[in-house]
Amino acid sequence: MRKLGLIGGMSWISTRTYYEQINRIIQTRRNPHASAPMLIENLDFTDLCGLSSSEDWDRAARILTAAALRLEVAGATALLIGANSMHKVYDRVAAAVNIPILHIADCVGERMARDGARNAALLGTSNVMTESFYRERLVAHGVDLLPPDLKVLETLDRIIYNQLTCGKVTRDAERTLKTIITVKGQEGARAIVLAATELELVVDVDANVLPIYDGTRIHAEKGAAWILGED
Repeated sequence: MRKLGLIGGMSWISTRTYYEQINRIIQTRRNPHASAPMLIENLDFTDLCGLSSSEDWDRAARILTAAALRLEVAGATALLIGANSMHKVYDRVAAAVNIPILHIADCVGERMARDGARNAALLGTSNVMTESFYRERLVAHGVDLLPPDLKVLETLDRIIYNQLTCGKVTRDAERTLKTIITVKGQEGARAIVLAATELELVVDVDANVLPIYDGTRIHAEKGAAWILGED
C-alpha cells in the first residue's frame, strides 16, 4: 500500500472523519486487521479560521505549503487537504511539492460526471459558495450549479464555524439543513454538493430528498483508492 499524507486540523472534526473513513475502506478492501498507512499534519485551526484579506490567505498558503513539504519529506506519496475552503490556495501548495495533491472538487466532479448528475446546488462556507476556485472545478466536469444563495450564506457560516467545527451538533442545525436542501430541490437542483467537510454531521447523506454528494466522503474514498493503487 502507498502512504498518504493528510493536511488536517481544519477542523479536527473533519480530520477524524477522514481518518475513520479511509481506514474503514482499507479494512473492508484488504482484511479485517488492515489499517491505512497515513501521515497526518494536524494544523491549528485558530490560525486558519475566518480568513478574509489577501494577507490572511497568503499566510494560509505559507502554512499549508510548509505542511505539505513536511509530509512529502516524511514519505507521503500523495496528499489530501482536509478542508474545502483551503483549496483556495491549492495551486500554490501543489506547485511547491513533487507529489500529487488530490483536489476535493475534482473528486466530486468526477463522481458526479460518472453518475450523470448535471444540475446541483453547492452548500458550504461563504467563500466556497461564492468564489470561483471550487465552482469552476465542478463546472469543468459538466456540472451546472445553481447561483449561490446569499440568504443562506450567513446561516451556513454560523452553523459550520460556530457549531460543527467545535464538535457541536444540534437538532436545529439538522432541521435547518433539511429545509435548505428541500428549498434547493424546489428551485431546480437535482443534487446537493456538501462542500464543507463537517456538514455530514447534520445531513443524512444516504437518505434525503435529493442525491447528496458529500465531498468529505468522496475525497476520503479517493484517498483510500490511492493507498490501494486503484487510482
